[in-house]
Amino acid sequence: MNSFFEKLRLIWHDRILRKRILFVFFGLMIFRLLSAIPIPGVDPTKLRGLLADSQFLGFLNIFSGGGLSNLSIIMLGMGPYITGSIIMQLLTVMSPKLKAMYHEEGEIGRRKFTQYSRLLTVPLAILQGFALLVVLERQGVLPHLEGWSLAMNLTIITAGAVFLMWLGELITEFGIGNGSSLIIFAGIVAVIPAKLSQLLIVFNPADIPIYIGFVLAAIAVVAGVVTATEAERPIPITYAKRTRGTKSYGGISTYLPIRINQAGVIPIIFALSILVFPQLIAGLLASVTNPIAQSVSKALTTFSQNMWMYGSAYFFLVLIFTFFYTAITFEPDSVANNLQKNGAFIPGVRPGQTTAEYIGKIVTRVTLVGAIFLGLIAVLPFAMQGITQNQALAIGGTALLIVVSVVLDFIKKINAQLSMREY
Repeated sequence: MNSFFEKLRLIWHDRILRKRILFVFFGLMIFRLLSAIPIPGVDPTKLRGLLADSQFLGFLNIFSGGGLSNLSIIMLGMGPYITGSIIMQLLTVMSPKLKAMYHEEGEIGRRKFTQYSRLLTVPLAILQGFALLVVLERQGVLPHLEGWSLAMNLTIITAGAVFLMWLGELITEFGIGNGSSLIIFAGIVAVIPAKLSQLLIVFNPADIPIYIGFVLAAIAVVAGVVTATEAERPIPITYAKRTRGTKSYGGISTYLPIRINQAGVIPIIFALSILVFPQLIAGLLASVTNPIAQSVSKALTTFSQNMWMYGSAYFFLVLIFTFFYTAITFEPDSVANNLQKNGAFIPGVRPGQTTAEYIGKIVTRVTLVGAIFLGLIAVLPFAMQGITQNQALAIGGTALLIVVSVVLDFIKKINAQLSMREY
């Protein structure tokens, strides 16, 4: 406890660190203020019912930082920017030019790559905003939109998405940690009081064992998320000893860390992006009078509402996309080439292609563990709802993973700043 207060004292007396932390809080205050400003004509009762019944809209609400729950001017949240970044990552597989820009051109190439993601955010915000407004209008949450009213609402929420992207980058540059992650984190944390109030409203003394079990499960999940987020498989690396004149260089041993969860929450985003299509298609076909269309709509609706079918498909897609995204972002051949260029090798393994195969085999095994972990985290809400039969007691696995990851990253960045202060 003393070390905790000592660290707080050091943070407050470090002028640069204090300014960065205050800038983060100031940016998050602006975000929360904007998330409370709704667009015109919202029916709050129908909106709450729609969010409670739709897994997809609940997910969008997480990545909008809670802005969708109020249909605020920033209802799209970081969704368009995150989607644009994911699309750019996928394009590196098909475009050698983009791949070289991201992996080989250093900081300048990454800045260009990020700029393309920003530009892609605008059309994606327009498309996502239009689709979301149409869905909300059909559900009766918004009044009939056409002409000027549609253009006005679409312009407002597109500008909100671009502003939020800009705010996130300001927090990244002048604050501490990743601005986009901190904004999503703030939105998730902001709904905790509302969730607790729901539990108090429906509280029944007979359900005390269930609540105790829920608390223990939440603690176990947090411990598991921290362990899996921090866990890594070290690969020993040795640098060859070189002699120049009378001095010797190299000969040191280190290790190459292979993280269990290299993909983060990206595979969960991919999987939910695929699973949303059955719900959208079912909604579009529901108004068609054709018998075939009606039967297809009914089958897709049954699939979306069946916990076991939907959860199994969700788990399977998360496994696939974890391997896919890890293969994009981590290339054993590039790592092996860089080791060979720098005079490093893995003891007992020949440099070059043999090293690449060895690293690839380890990455595949480690990724399997990480993929199973992400899959279990993704389907955790379905399991909790099935066990407790209480919607309010569902532990949001994706939200929990984001919260824990952001907190760990934020603490690491602060510790790094304090270490630099000592030197």
